[in-house]
Amino acid sequence: MNLPNKETGWIFLFIGPSLAGFSLFYLIPFIMSVYNSLIDSPFNREFAGLRNYIDLIQNPVFQRALINSVLFTGLSVPLLVFLSLALALRLNKATYKRGLFRTLAITPLVCPTASIVIVWQILFKRFGLLNSFLLWMDFPPIDWLNSEYSLLVIISLFIWKNLGYNMILFLAGLNSIPKSYFDVARCYGAGSLFIFFRITLAYLAPVTIFVVIISIINSFKVFREIFLLTGYYPDKRLYMIQHYINNTFVKLDLQKLSSASVIMAFLIFILVYYLFNRGKKDLSYG
Repeated sequence: MNLPNKETGWIFLFIGPSLAGFSLFYLIPFIMSVYNSLIDSPFNREFAGLRNYIDLIQNPVFQRALINSVLFTGLSVPLLVFLSLALALRLNKATYKRGLFRTLAITPLVCPTASIVIVWQILFKRFGLLNSFLLWMDFPPIDWLNSEYSLLVIISLFIWKNLGYNMILFLAGLNSIPKSYFDVARCYGAGSLFIFFRITLAYLAPVTIFVVIISIINSFKVFREIFLLTGYYPDKRLYMIQHYINNTFVKLDLQKLSSASVIMAFLIFILVYYLFNRGKKDLSYG
């Protein structure tokens, strides 16, 4: 009779520190952010309703940051997922040194952010390797981080850093598909396209949903690299929501800071919620 109580005690013993840390560092600060976004100032503390959100949405700087963040996620995530799946399919068929390629693929994950930024500075700064090569080829140098190519530079960094992890996830999904399914399909005369779309992609649906969600979340973390490469005020194409939040934090504008944080959290929640529900529908109909 005491066994359930003991099990409950052990459960709380193990998850208690995690819940305490989550509440202390995430839940309580988020509740405080929601509260600060609904008052006029930290001093008066009068209820302001949605006025802070309306002022924020009408702010052209925030509009630029929001558009850039959505554009970056919309371009980088599909490209990352496509390349990860393509490499996983290719590596799944490889027979030569697969373990070595897997190790190389996840190497960017263990590289410190500062080291990655230094490499990208060596490549793309005004006097970096790429511009040295352009000068050697008698082409004018390009200020990569302050030109129309700046977003492509950050997308390439994001893909390089996350490609290997996503590829490993897809490889795990591919290895979980029974080989007999492919053999039966070939016996019935199914072509490569039919097998790919009806078997491979169908059984990779749960993994694909997870990869997309993780990629979206990671796309909002790219601020670290952009900030270390370009500082507080980068090229207008690289000014993300996190830049706006960081700059308002420096100015101690708690109302704008809190409102922007709540909006960003809301956007991430909507995207993840939509993908989870879409994935459930696809799996149920599949």
